[in-house]
Amino acid sequence: MKTTNTCILINTEQELADILKTKDNIFILFYAPWCPFSQRFLLVFEKCSRETSRQCYRMMIDEFPELCDKYNIEVYPTVLFFDKGKPVKRLDGGHGIGLSEQQFRELIRVCEHTL
Repeated sequence: MKTTNTCILINTEQELADILKTKDNIFILFYAPWCPFSQRFLLVFEKCSRETSRQCYRMMIDEFPELCDKYNIEVYPTVLFFDKGKPVKRLDGGHGIGLSEQQFRELIRVCEHTL
């Protein structure tokens, strides 16, 4: 199922908490605006978000180090798939290489067929 999803920007920890309480089966991209791998992958994430039935969000995580600890984010970009507020699948960028469109499409495929 294709939709016209857009990547909704999450600006605060409270917004993130509210989204996780009210939305099921969502992708969240955690990234840093200064990171070239994040910048490159953001274009892929936005493109793929228009092709999935799942809602997609993005959050500049470098401003929230406690969230990095909470979700074990060590590399930018990282995509987490949340079901009922809990992270159930993840895709971590590789050091010095980031993430590819193929990797994200595979995550989408797995998440759309398992939940």
